[in-house]
Amino acid sequence: MTAFGGAKPVSSDDKLCANRDLISALAGNQANRECAVAHRTRRVVLASLGVMQDQKAGRKQVRCVALASILLVILGLGPLAWWVTYNLMSVGHVGELSCQISLIVGILCPSILAAALVVGWARHRF
Repeated sequence: MTAFGGAKPVSSDDKLCANRDLISALAGNQANRECAVAHRTRRVVLASLGVMQDQKAGRKQVRCVALASILLVILGLGPLAWWVTYNLMSVGHVGELSCQISLIVGILCPSILAAALVVGWARHRF
């Protein structure tokens, strides 16, 4: 634009440059540039896909560890619960020493294990 609001005159160099760009685009000389952009885009998309797959694998691993720990807790506490129940049924009185010891062990061991699991979870979480 000029000072008086008119259009800026186009020089012959500007026309020549525009014609060269048009001819090179029509001739396919800029195909390398488009190919480079396509390859760059492909690399970015593949990197994003890799990150998403890593996140999915991490979630799956956490889920598997949680299920394995639950299974181990159940397998570890099952015999203890069986022993406590057997002692309660065989003795018949809650006031006897063997019955009280089995109840204390049956309550204390799972409580300690649950507390350890909560502390481990909280330490990992925060």
